[in-house]
Amino acid sequence: MCTMASSGKAQDHNPKSFSNQRTSSLPAHSTKRSLCFVTTFITLLLLLLQIETLRSSFSSSSLSWALFPKALHGNEPPCHAMEELNLARSRLRELVTFLPLKDVRFSKQPMSGHTWFMSSINDTFEDDDTQHLYFPSETSNGRLLCLSARDVSDGARNSYALAWPEALPRNATLLAGLTFVSDTHYDYSNLWHGVSAMVPFVSWHQRKQCVVPDRWVLFHWGELRTRMGRWVQTLAEAAIGEVRIEDFKEYGGGPTCFEKAVVFRHNEGAMKKQRRRDVYDMMRCKARAYCGIAAEAADPKAIRMTLLLRLGPRSFKNESEVIRIFREECEKVGGCRIKVAWANNMTFCEQVKLMSETDVLVSPHGAQLTNLFLMDKNSSIMEFYPKGWKELAGVGQYVYHWMADWAGMQHKGSWRDPQGEKCQHIDNLQCFDFYKDKQIGHDEAHFAAWAAKVLTEAKEHKLGEASKTSSQPDLGSGRCPCS
Repeated sequence: MCTMASSGKAQDHNPKSFSNQRTSSLPAHSTKRSLCFVTTFITLLLLLLQIETLRSSFSSSSLSWALFPKALHGNEPPCHAMEELNLARSRLRELVTFLPLKDVRFSKQPMSGHTWFMSSINDTFEDDDTQHLYFPSETSNGRLLCLSARDVSDGARNSYALAWPEALPRNATLLAGLTFVSDTHYDYSNLWHGVSAMVPFVSWHQRKQCVVPDRWVLFHWGELRTRMGRWVQTLAEAAIGEVRIEDFKEYGGGPTCFEKAVVFRHNEGAMKKQRRRDVYDMMRCKARAYCGIAAEAADPKAIRMTLLLRLGPRSFKNESEVIRIFREECEKVGGCRIKVAWANNMTFCEQVKLMSETDVLVSPHGAQLTNLFLMDKNSSIMEFYPKGWKELAGVGQYVYHWMADWAGMQHKGSWRDPQGEKCQHIDNLQCFDFYKDKQIGHDEAHFAAWAAKVLTEAKEHKLGEASKTSSQPDLGSGRCPCS
């Protein structure tokens, strides 16, 4: 038997032997040694071309390099050939180059193009879904995604690399199965931001035969995040399955590589309108099923109005008067019922149930409006803002207009309070901060006329839908996609 040279372990995944070296260069060799290495390196590259065909013969996702000569030649190679093969593999492992997860060169345009997250890699487009990255793939030349990313405060200190499965970085841990990787410019706690980050994964799950990831890896500006907001995580579990968020604590200090990984870094990004609607339909259906809300035949004469209110920032100054105005208008419409609720003291399933029983949603601008997609399609939304938002808030103030359109709802307009203190700042950003969380007043005549119009339209729509003969089922009832 041959005695192998100890030029590197075949697949060293020992997490305790940590090396923080990101790049290495080849040491000097004699001319004879260099020629030998070059010859072996070329041979190695030829062997790599046969990896995909060889993989089908083995149950493991990563082949042992020591098996390659036997598989190709049917007998054990000479000692010196195996030594050179191990040496070449060792050099390839050391040549794996880690780059910053957050590329600060693109800090002024962090969401443009390929983004500042994993900036060296271009996105892949697939039909009408949003841009994404997938590893291993033809684009990655069959290489896996590896991360050294435990920093929670500076994404530029976290890093990524691509490596062949047979030449992973030293001290790396290889995680089997599928990993969902997300980077968001916002966060995973706010309902709107969290749903925006999750939508592409729900779409991927549906498109890929309902595949469920083994783990989620979350980043914000390249900084590791180890939790979602409770509402967001419950929705993810309802729509996809158990959410296991990776913190990398059990793998020591070395890098972590993934057998398969899909990366989304644009939230909903370039996803087409109909595709978004399909995803929101699925999330609505799955959330109702998760909460055990059975589908009921809609009463065409019943108009269900809900006032979903806030406490503190962007609440109504005179809440009782606002409730009175809408209650009186509801009483004027036959079959109208009104509910008043505060989202801050409701569980996820209580919110799902409330929205499933709502035809007209009345609510100030805020994260609680994310619940709108849980209503039946073609339901109505009435939205309210403090003074200053129209002039200073930018396009972000229209997110629930967009969401209503994507989810198949009817956004019935907004009311912006014209009354309030005058901002004394010159800078627009300072003025927006001044107005952002102010309370909202009311205009009784306007609210009453607006409510009457929306309620009448909602009733006409429900009666019209009831008179149609249609075999098209609503996704809020029956069997959901990926059930």
